[in-house]
Amino acid sequence: MTLPDTPTLAWSAAFAGMVSVLLLVIWSIRRHRDPGLRINCDAAIDELIPSLTGLTFSTAIPGNLVEVIENGAFFDALLDSIRAARHTVHFETFLWKEGEIGGRLAAALAEQATKGRGVRVLLDGTGARKLGDAARRRMEDAGCKVVFFHRFRLRNIGVLNDRTHRKMAIIDGREAFVGGHCIVDDWLGNAEDGKHTGDVSVRLRGPIVHSVQSAFSENWTGETGELFVGDKVFPPLAPQGDVLVHAAFAKPEGSAPAVKILHHTAICLARKRIWIQNPYFIPEPDAIDAFGQAVSRGVDVRVLMPSIGGTDNPMVQHAGHRNFEKLLRCGVRLFEYPHTLLHQKIMTVDGVWCAIGSSNFDDRSFETNDEIMLGMLNEATTRRLDAIFEKYAARAREISLHDWSRRGVLHRMTDHACYMINEVL
Repeated sequence: MTLPDTPTLAWSAAFAGMVSVLLLVIWSIRRHRDPGLRINCDAAIDELIPSLTGLTFSTAIPGNLVEVIENGAFFDALLDSIRAARHTVHFETFLWKEGEIGGRLAAALAEQATKGRGVRVLLDGTGARKLGDAARRRMEDAGCKVVFFHRFRLRNIGVLNDRTHRKMAIIDGREAFVGGHCIVDDWLGNAEDGKHTGDVSVRLRGPIVHSVQSAFSENWTGETGELFVGDKVFPPLAPQGDVLVHAAFAKPEGSAPAVKILHHTAICLARKRIWIQNPYFIPEPDAIDAFGQAVSRGVDVRVLMPSIGGTDNPMVQHAGHRNFEKLLRCGVRLFEYPHTLLHQKIMTVDGVWCAIGSSNFDDRSFETNDEIMLGMLNEATTRRLDAIFEKYAARAREISLHDWSRRGVLHRMTDHACYMINEVL
């Protein structure tokens, strides 16, 4: 066997070193700083909306109408609004898979494009890989602008882990949809069995629609360079209701993203109760401490999530299990729903404020993904979301500390192994 000569070995070592340095530089540039968040305040959340919005780089906007839409009914509302568009349709989502609802949506968007409406469709380059050639061709042939966010390209190597996880639509700049619904057939139906996902989104009318349009513009401009202006996209908007809404979606470089600050601050400001509905619940240590401090203030803290048998990603649920015992010892009440995937991302505080949108309660959503959450100061909307919690919690299993502390060794080992990679799940 002939061994490589010394110059060859030297060049190989030099090349390997250069690659290692390059990867280190890319990692250092893209690595999200993760400050431990702290807050010290005795006032309640409804007294501090200007502070909450200021910290999350947003503005509280009054005069909005909010309609809560559950499960498969969302698609009927969305498609009706798209078909009624007169000027523009903007749509952004993470997950779109070929199927019945994907075909219906593609047909509706294509139809509007053939009528001369400005149709812009922004899809995540990873989540929409299974869109299907037929749906894409149908939209593009009709005149829709279809763009993929952070596709696998050499120029995107530093941001391939950054995904748009937002789910939103803006119609004529006057009406918007925000929530957790994905364009997948599993989301049809009414969460009646293990094959139909439960989810919640909202339809918005009023001045807050401009903020949702701004969130869409952020990534659209980043991918295409196109800036859209005028009354067809940002029309004057009169008050339509009585709900005060603020949108959190900014992700400034070198600081905590707005969605993370929103959730953490809301926990710290709660005085009566915090009810969370989230499919992927993996709180960081500072969030667990904040939950424990809330319980010590007398706050009723409850979390509703799918069980391992109900989730679409058992590894995520196992990663969440790793800290369940600490949460239970803090006094947090945990409920697992075994019947199907509950995908809604909701938090309510003190019966007066609520948040809904696309963000999971985990590192990937809080630190890496592009997300959008809507905070709302409105008792009626908060009651509506609390009622959804109660509906599913009635069929869920509440986890007891006694039983949980006695779970098997294999379960514990799986929990710890999955938690080690929770930031990339």
